[in-house]
Amino acid sequence: MNSIFTYIFLGISMAATIGPVKTFLLNTGLKNGFFHAWFFSLGAIATDIIYMFIVYFGIGQFINSIWLKAILWSFGCFVLLYTGIESLLSLHKIEMDSKTAKRTRLRQSLMAGFFMSFLNPLTILFWLGIYGSILAKTADISTGYEIILVSTAILIGIIFIDFIYAFLSSVARKLLSTKLLKTVSFISALLMIGFGIHFGKQAYQVLFQ
Repeated sequence: MNSIFTYIFLGISMAATIGPVKTFLLNTGLKNGFFHAWFFSLGAIATDIIYMFIVYFGIGQFINSIWLKAILWSFGCFVLLYTGIESLLSLHKIEMDSKTAKRTRLRQSLMAGFFMSFLNPLTILFWLGIYGSILAKTADISTGYEIILVSTAILIGIIFIDFIYAFLSSVARKLLSTKLLKTVSFISALLMIGFGIHFGKQAYQVLFQ
């Protein structure tokens, strides 16, 4: 088995990619601070663990169903479009104090992270492709203990990057003026809408092409 640090680095490289979930994580940190961003990431990590089990036990083959793919892309499209538009409409509510954060409970951030990641088709394809490939390579030459160790190392890498993102977003919140904070949040909302449109396009292609 390769060095454990190889798989930690793999987890870091996997999590460092800016996608819809990471965009929302950064936006959450900018609006509500570190703990809300961190709890959002914990919700997303819970989804990662669920999909790791799904792939490990071979249930991932059912995700190749055309109708299931269409449903997942459609849900992802709806969630991202709704979230992006809602963020645009609430830009005027962004303040530099803690009032907004107090109105949002940590539990809400946790559940938002879970459902945002769970309904994100890229998360599923991500774990099916990368983690599935890792299992295919190691299952025949590794023990169950070693596979658990590899999976844990990947999760450590992901948790590390999520912590960094949550920390950086909270630091940026303290350094940015209200005007700049709104500008960054505006760009983040546009990115989420863009991802939503992309997901909608994928759903259309699955169903009609």
